[in-house]
Amino acid sequence: MAQLELKSKVLSILEDKIQLIKRDEGAIYLVGPIRLPVNLYGETIVFQWYCWLQCDEVTEDYDRLIDSLSSMNLASFQQSSVLVYGDFQGEEDAMIRMHSICHTGDIFGSKRCDCGYQLKQSMKMITQHGTGALFYLANHEGRGIGLFSKAMAYILQENGYDTVDANIDLGFVDDSRNYDEAIEVLKALRSKPVTLITNNPRKLEALKNAGLPVSGRVPLWGDTSEFNENYLQTKVKRSGHLEAERTYSND
Repeated sequence: MAQLELKSKVLSILEDKIQLIKRDEGAIYLVGPIRLPVNLYGETIVFQWYCWLQCDEVTEDYDRLIDSLSSMNLASFQQSSVLVYGDFQGEEDAMIRMHSICHTGDIFGSKRCDCGYQLKQSMKMITQHGTGALFYLANHEGRGIGLFSKAMAYILQENGYDTVDANIDLGFVDDSRNYDEAIEVLKALRSKPVTLITNNPRKLEALKNAGLPVSGRVPLWGDTSEFNENYLQTKVKRSGHLEAERTYSND
């Protein structure tokens, strides 16, 4: 009886924070919002955080879902999440960033890429704008090749390969990232137009092809150094990233 009461209390706390997003195959379970104070350039900014899980099973029995969590071994694979700022649902204009996970850049502060800079700078741009969301996308490491393969790609790059050739010669395509889950979550959180923070036309195309109202694009270049100059040039020359309005910062 005590165990049942405990489960009932847990469910009563969580069920209003779980949203079911049905897909053609399976479903996405979106958990949040959760108040998350973040240290952004020395200032504490409060975001609302959501995390989501893609499952093959579709159920509105959240007690059953909670019971299954411990057997899913979720720590062995990644889940994506989103930081929301301001009145994301209601404001007429919002900025969003679809940010691919970068273990070396986001966590270690690697200068071999501009990912860490783009992560923090886009969060700053969203807060300055007043409302928006940063989607942090799992399974996108190294443009979708994974961290271990990315390490091997880095070794190839140290021996004269560029980013594109390194991925291809390891048996991958240049860019295998998929934005479908993030787009479904975005649709659940907002129906009004968004401005996308990106240099990558594939991200813009993914949103438009999904029928999302996109009001514009804001470029995000910066943190250029001797360590990532070739990488950034490759993104423009070989991966089609948009160079217009590109600015440089060595801060």
